[in-house]
Amino acid sequence: MVKNQRIIGIDLARAFAIIGMIVVNFKIVFGTHGPQWLKNIVGVLDGKAAATFVVLAGIGLALVSKKALASMAPLQIRNTKDSILKRAIFLFFLGISYISIWPADILHYYGIYMLLFLLLLEKKPWIIFNTAIILILLYPILMLLFNYEQGWDFERLEYIGFWQAEGFFRNLFYNGFHPVIPWAAFLLLGYWFGRYDLHNKAFIKKALKVSSGIFIGLQIISNTLVWFFSDGIAYKQNELEVLLGTDPMPPLPLYMFIGSSFAIAITCFCILMADKYASNGFTQALKHTGQLALTFYVAHVIVGMGIIEIFWPNRMGHFSLAFSLFYALFFSTICILFAMYWRSRYKRGPLEWLMREITG
Repeated sequence: MVKNQRIIGIDLARAFAIIGMIVVNFKIVFGTHGPQWLKNIVGVLDGKAAATFVVLAGIGLALVSKKALASMAPLQIRNTKDSILKRAIFLFFLGISYISIWPADILHYYGIYMLLFLLLLEKKPWIIFNTAIILILLYPILMLLFNYEQGWDFERLEYIGFWQAEGFFRNLFYNGFHPVIPWAAFLLLGYWFGRYDLHNKAFIKKALKVSSGIFIGLQIISNTLVWFFSDGIAYKQNELEVLLGTDPMPPLPLYMFIGSSFAIAITCFCILMADKYASNGFTQALKHTGQLALTFYVAHVIVGMGIIEIFWPNRMGHFSLAFSLFYALFFSTICILFAMYWRSRYKRGPLEWLMREITG
């Protein structure tokens, strides 16, 4: 029997993920000048908020397709696939439409992740899991074969030749901000996890313990290896952090496993908290925020970044980290208030409604 009751904790996790992405992206765009202790705190979210966003997309796809898979009805499965395909195309072109002002867009990558997912929709969980691991382990091999820095001007974070066929393909699949190899593994791991019974509190508690243990253990291993091999020399430490650290660029296996375990741990924690405090006002506010995640992702670029660029165009990239963090939290608060207002009147967010109207 397939349970259709909405899992509020997924919405909560999605809200935290979008807020985390707002913090990270505002920091990148506005500036990071500030004390090291603040950089270290905010830096915890680097790559992990986006990873959580993608893992949650995979979980969402699992929940959407669960009823069709349980029915084993070819027509119902085909209709589900058609719906997901249309959404993949919509997200791809939505992301491409404003990539000239936001090169770090994740939505057009989403579209390709979802196309790969469609090939595995009906596969057994172990096949999905192993495919994700293969994508993760394949990436270091690709780095040995191809120049990771090709096309990049890292000083200005610009990708040269993006609109040329070769550059576009390379950026999309190999060395962009969220390349399909290996980032699609996040979505597949989310789908794999979402195929289990997320209403089962005992399973969620166990998954929380395991994923938290993996995350903390790998983080300790990463920090220890960098410290041990760098001998306290700054330039060595910077070089080693690329290979043994947890930075998302390049997305090497250690980062991918840390990002995945972090995402699943956060999701499990949110499921348990939402179950315990379902009627709490703050829980309800975050639930509504998570349900408008697509709208807020686009809004944080068009509105959030746009306002600052209009009034202070010459200061972009030169603000303090304290300002970037404050503005990110202020904008996130506005998003939460807007979500509460909007959901009290409408069933879906603006972009969520548009996607539903176009894709069916």
